[in-house]
Amino acid sequence: MSKQYSFFNAVCKSFDKAAKFTSFDAGTLEQIKQCNSVLRMNFPVKIGDRIEVVKAYRVQHSQHKLPCKGGIRFSDMVNLDEVMALAALMTYKCAIVNVPFGGAKGGISINPRNYTAYDLERITRRYTTELVKKKFIGPGEDVPAPDYGTGEREMSWILDTYMAMNPGEVDAMACVTGKPITQGGVRGRREATGLGVFYGIREVCSMPDLMDKVGLSTGIDGKRVVVQGLGNVGYHSAKFFQEAGARIVGLAEYEGAIHDPKGLDVEAVFQHRKATGSILGYPGATNITNNADALELDCDILIPAALENVINGENAPRIKAPIIGEAANGPLTPEADEVFIAKGTLVVPDMYLNAGGVTVSYFEWLKNLSHVRYGRLEKRFNENQNGRIVDQIEKLTGKKLDDTQRLAIVHGPDEVDLVYSGLEETMIVATREIVDCWRSNPDIQDMRTAGFVVAINKVGTIYSQLGIFP
Repeated sequence: MSKQYSFFNAVCKSFDKAAKFTSFDAGTLEQIKQCNSVLRMNFPVKIGDRIEVVKAYRVQHSQHKLPCKGGIRFSDMVNLDEVMALAALMTYKCAIVNVPFGGAKGGISINPRNYTAYDLERITRRYTTELVKKKFIGPGEDVPAPDYGTGEREMSWILDTYMAMNPGEVDAMACVTGKPITQGGVRGRREATGLGVFYGIREVCSMPDLMDKVGLSTGIDGKRVVVQGLGNVGYHSAKFFQEAGARIVGLAEYEGAIHDPKGLDVEAVFQHRKATGSILGYPGATNITNNADALELDCDILIPAALENVINGENAPRIKAPIIGEAANGPLTPEADEVFIAKGTLVVPDMYLNAGGVTVSYFEWLKNLSHVRYGRLEKRFNENQNGRIVDQIEKLTGKKLDDTQRLAIVHGPDEVDLVYSGLEETMIVATREIVDCWRSNPDIQDMRTAGFVVAINKVGTIYSQLGIFP
């Protein structure tokens, strides 16, 4: 990333582009745009026989709704500008998908590969302690989640530290999401972002007018997909596309990329990488040494699911995909957006497309506050009711269903069924809302701007109603 590039300024640039399509005064727009609270930390941690000073951040972009919500990433690329930008995107993301949170983000500037699990636990717990002391974490204040370089393990350390510092708090489990199931997590959270990416692009591909613009037929079946990044989001995105009948023709990771026009088996590639440490050398595929070259492969749908700023003004003209789905945060720069508007490329923006994670985190937060898992109260009731209906139909028709058919009809929803259903509804409604905004104003040139308009209208309405308090 060049020193001149500012991720937060790029987000603000997209905001300003959309703001002129709203009716809010300049002061309200400035309030929405700026970060409300910024916490910078430098804390000492004993690593082996030395003391290391760790740099970390937590940014609360908007407190128009509480708690604030956003992930924590572990990366040596973490800096304040990036965390501010990601926090801002979280505000707009939550607004678009109607999740009642303000946006936040956190980061610790370390490379987790350079530390043992014991070291990472010490760093995570110390970071959490700092957040508790400054009141930057809590079920009603600020609720972190996993992000790049973190997962269920780190969230369980955060939870345990918070509970130790807040004994007896009945809703303490809701202080963080993305936890293991045994510690109040929700089923379906791990694959949620990738599944949300699939649901969002599937809905876009079902709209004839949008597909006509890019010269493609409706539907996912048979479409050629390239995914950059085989982490949690990229892996699950690719997997759901493959299961829906798409052809995964390219996969890229930091060590390189592979290409096969006939299609790659996502799970087999994943296992190959697990066994060899690299996706390169996968049988039947062509190796691509420079992983960035995979972005320029011939395909129908390109899904950048790694880090920000991978497609910019320099390489955007060479991108062949007519549809780009931003599974990562900020993979396109504003300069790239302008290139794609001119080319007629359909960019499905990150600010709502990768909202599956925060949507299912919202479900987990509600589960923790209600202290009961989804489906526990109604599953058996629904199965019994459905069973009686099937029995009556069989009696009236004189025909019997086989066991598979009966099970499919009688089955009461498990927690994961309800989570998937809620996520699907969320992504379909959000997609339609953005596209309707885009269709209704011919001066809006792209889907990202339409998404920002939807978000600004929702957040701005709340700020206008709240007024100004001393």
